[in-house]
Amino acid sequence: MLKVAIILGSTRPNRVGPIVANWVREIAAQRTDAEFELVDVAELGLPLLDAPLPPAVGQYANQHTKDWAAKVDSFDAYVFVTPEYNHSVPAALKNAIDYLFVEWHNKAAGFVSYGAASGIRAVEALRLILAELKVATVRAQVTLDSYRDFENFYDFKPTERHVEALNVVFDEVVSWGTALRTVRQP
Repeated sequence: MLKVAIILGSTRPNRVGPIVANWVREIAAQRTDAEFELVDVAELGLPLLDAPLPPAVGQYANQHTKDWAAKVDSFDAYVFVTPEYNHSVPAALKNAIDYLFVEWHNKAAGFVSYGAASGIRAVEALRLILAELKVATVRAQVTLDSYRDFENFYDFKPTERHVEALNVVFDEVVSWGTALRTVRQP
C-alpha cells in the first residue's frame, strides 16, 4: 500500500496548522487507496541544519538526521500543510527539507496552504525547492484564506468545496506516487 506523509510545516505557538492538518488527516482516513500518517515538523526537534557534510553526500553524522532520513524515506508521497510566512514557507519546514537529499527523490507531493493570501506563494516556493530534490508536485492544491475560511483567524470552517479539492489532491498524489514507485525500484 502506498504510504503518504501529511507534513505539517508550522512550528509557531498557537498555530492554526494542527487544526488544518488534523482535518486533512480526517479526510485521508476515509480513503482506502493509501496509508496516511501525520508528521509534525514541530515534534522533530531538528536544530538549524547542523550536518558537517552536505546532505547530497548521504553521510549523516547526527542521530536526529538519521531518524528523519528513515522517516522521510519510508514514504512514497507527501502532502505538505503549510502557512505562508513573508511570501514563502516557514523556516522550520525549509530546514527539515534541507536536512535530506536522496530520501526525497522520485516521489510525489501535493499541498494544502493557508494564510492571508491563501498560502499560494508558500506553495510556489515549495514547488521550486522540491523540484531540486526530484519531487514531482501535483497540479491540484487546497488553498485556505485566513479571512474567508476561518472565523477569527483560528476556527477553521471547511466546506464541501474544500473536501472535494482535497480529494483531488489525494487522487493526484496517490496516482503520481504509485507511478514513481517504478522509477525508484529497479
